Amino acid sequence: MNKFYLSSLLAVFVLALIAWVGGPSAPWLFGIVLPYLAVILFVYGVARRVMGWSRSAVPFAIPTTGGQQRSMPWIKQNKIDNPSTHLGVFIRMALEILTFRSLFRNTRMKMTHEGRFSYNLEIFLWLGAIAFHYAFLTTLVRHMRFFLEPVPLCIQAIEAVDSFFRFEISYDAIQFGLPGVYISGIVLLAAVVYLFLRRLFIAKVRYISLAQDYFPLFLIMGIAFTGILMRYFTKVDIAAIKELTMSLVTFKALSFKVPQGIGPLFYVHLAFVSTLLIYFPFSKLMHMGGVFLSPTRNLAANTREVRHVNPWNYPVKVHTYEAYENEFRDKMVEAGLPVDKMPEESAEEEKE
Repeated sequence: MNKFYLSSLLAVFVLALIAWVGGPSAPWLFGIVLPYLAVILFVYGVARRVMGWSRSAVPFAIPTTGGQQRSMPWIKQNKIDNPSTHLGVFIRMALEILTFRSLFRNTRMKMTHEGRFSYNLEIFLWLGAIAFHYAFLTTLVRHMRFFLEPVPLCIQAIEAVDSFFRFEISYDAIQFGLPGVYISGIVLLAAVVYLFLRRLFIAKVRYISLAQDYFPLFLIMGIAFTGILMRYFTKVDIAAIKELTMSLVTFKALSFKVPQGIGPLFYVHLAFVSTLLIYFPFSKLMHMGGVFLSPTRNLAANTREVRHVNPWNYPVKVHTYEAYENEFRDKMVEAGLPVDKMPEESAEEEKE
């Protein structure tokens, strides 16, 4: 059993237990202080990482390419995989961000029974990743209804599309069923479970997996699972939750008054979300912002046309070899090291 997997699972379980017990006892701490602290640390951490990346020097043009560069007129250029214009870079970035294009072309090498190497596309990894990210985005946008009043039509439209599936059973004029199943929540949970199982059961992936790889998966798994529990199995006071979230947005929560009737499961859900916000800027999850500032993605591959000059270059005082030899010539000759000029020749040149 992977020790990193166990330690991450234990950390999330302890966090859930603390929120379950402490939420009803200290609602002001888990319902007000923790969310505010999480948002502050999230904004600070993201700003700090982005500012650090923006100040990083780019001494070389190092765009990652996957096609023919622009060269001779009769050679066809791959304008998306090897763009030489800003428009081409924009299209490549858009495809990367919206469709995970490089991940779609990712291959995994394995050895066949005949002793040969084969390369197979990892389509399921791409499907799991894109399902996870879009389900997470839909869930996040859908939850904005708790922070806005009135709820904008665009969010209502997303909710309507996301909850198109309904399940109802009628028996003796009594209806049993669900008011509306949000597909994004179920897809999010299924996708994150797949990404976890892949990391656990593929030996090569498990070998390079650390606690910081498992921890966010368990956090997101906990967020999706507790959200599904609150909606379909354990009913919570939505009106009280809406009142709490609106007070957080309007800063009325600074009075440290939490509405009554909020169950412990919601505090567990909120603790998971707050922990993810705090963890996000200081982890690998910041690839969401890093992809925009990566020189391997946002630079044009036009090194044959334009000389890349590092804008952070500054004058450096150099010590040439000639000056070095003039300074240490006698000691170099004494040590038996080769010199361009013998001491006698140097002395004659100085006289002239």
